[in-house]
Amino acid sequence: MSREPTDADRYPTLSDAGRAVLMHMTEHPHAPVFRNRSGNRLLHEEVEGLRDYERNEGQAPFAWSPGVTPPWLGAFVAHVHAEVPYYRSRGLPPSFDRIATVDRGDLAADVARFVPDSVSLDRLINFRTTGTTGHPLVLPSHPVVAGRYLAYHKRALRRAGITLRQGRGDVGVMLLGMQRTCFTYVSVTPSMDESGLAKINLHPDDWRDAGDRARYIDAMRPEVIAGDPISFAELLRLPVRHRPTALLSVSMALSPSLAAALQERFACPVLDIYSMNEAGPLAVYDEALGGHLLLQPGMFVEVVDASGRPVAPGETGEITLTGGFNFCLPLLRYRTGDHGALVASDEGPVIARLHGRQPVRYQTASGSWVNNIDLTHALLAYPLSRYTVHQYADRRVLLRLAPGDVVHADEASASLASALHGAEVTVVPLAGDDKVLQYTTDVPEGLTR
Repeated sequence: MSREPTDADRYPTLSDAGRAVLMHMTEHPHAPVFRNRSGNRLLHEEVEGLRDYERNEGQAPFAWSPGVTPPWLGAFVAHVHAEVPYYRSRGLPPSFDRIATVDRGDLAADVARFVPDSVSLDRLINFRTTGTTGHPLVLPSHPVVAGRYLAYHKRALRRAGITLRQGRGDVGVMLLGMQRTCFTYVSVTPSMDESGLAKINLHPDDWRDAGDRARYIDAMRPEVIAGDPISFAELLRLPVRHRPTALLSVSMALSPSLAAALQERFACPVLDIYSMNEAGPLAVYDEALGGHLLLQPGMFVEVVDASGRPVAPGETGEITLTGGFNFCLPLLRYRTGDHGALVASDEGPVIARLHGRQPVRYQTASGSWVNNIDLTHALLAYPLSRYTVHQYADRRVLLRLAPGDVVHADEASASLASALHGAEVTVVPLAGDDKVLQYTTDVPEGLTR
């Protein structure tokens, strides 16, 4: 039986100053109920390695462009086929484009076969993620892998003219959730001189007094606040006075209206980060570039058709990943389920027209078809934190809105009905607080594959 980790296990390099900031975050009179215990688990030599990694990745150029493979690709493919049981059993194909793609379902079926033989199990972390497409995952990770996320967030922030400055005694990052059940904890970031990190849940059930949510954020004064559109919509409703240096939206697509509302309220840049648990922070949205600029020079991105063949630069298809910084889960032609087009820019490859779920078509009242991107555009004018659109077999449409967004029900349903050429739209509150599959249909022809 494994023993319960101690603070020495969770924070191997913790100093008295780091211990003080942990105490400050947990014992403040307005603090939430922290339901879990975590930690960075980083060793001294790993902290120094992460500082070097951040410096190198912060400025590293991309050695590939749309239609041109990176010079490191051949060696990476050979390494994966030698080290990873899943690929070794299949044999090395004659060319990269002959390698069969994999997807989330393959990982969910037996993720252990995707872990390289050379990865020691002693410090392996099993990271649980709840899937929105029917494939919950347990992903292999490592303390160093978790620490590498910061390098790409810093890279995105630097483009916005922001250099993180919080350090010893400060709270550097606050991660927001808004769920009925949420993993919450405190930690420190050794590469930032043990600045504090707090993951909090804005759901009132995690607080002694609902008013403490704003009071705690104001007291901690985090330099950066990260969350998703659900938690950020809740943040907008709280009387928070603190103004962070930046807001980072991750995990789900951020609507322009909600981004604008956040920027106006908090007077700071709002970065829309395209990120996923399997690959970390992949890209950051830049309106001037017309899409999401890639952040990881060591990740090769393809856009492929339904058969796994690369499409031409600028054409839309499924975003597929090879490489990455998680040495416990090297990705090889991993189909993300997200769609977009790959185009070139002076700063590196850009994903244009990013759409994060399987394209779905909806049948209008007149019998014609529109896709879910059209419905997204129809609802852009309203700062909706979360919604789902479902079409029944008889063409009726159900729009589910988060309870706080029901005030926009009349306008949103009218806009949706207009996009669907007069189809009947019913609005109901969206039950639950977790992520949802946004676009669904009962019409057999509605699913495009």
